[in-house]
Amino acid sequence: MVPRLEPRTSRSPSAAPSEPSLDSPAIDALYGLEPVFDPETSRRDATLGENIGIRCPYCGEPIDVEVDLTAGARSYIEDCAVCCHPIEHALRFSAKGRFEGLTSTRIDG
Repeated sequence: MVPRLEPRTSRSPSAAPSEPSLDSPAIDALYGLEPVFDPETSRRDATLGENIGIRCPYCGEPIDVEVDLTAGARSYIEDCAVCCHPIEHALRFSAKGRFEGLTSTRIDG
């Protein structure tokens, strides 16, 4: 009878290294990548932004204004999507940082 030889290993089977996690955040961190932006899920996150329906102060047409709620109270100018006139939007927040509303006005010199 020929003796059976077992292969030599420097480690026991229980000491085998575990496989690294290969989920999306781990891959992003490994290669220094930015997270993937998914507009479908990001639009549903109320902390990032919100669509607010207004009427254009020039043409009166209903339009949606997408506001960024992460930047706090501020004013900015955006053209109407229908008539292209400039509209000044002012975001209002409470003293505790809660969004209170949006005021949209004409810019008449």
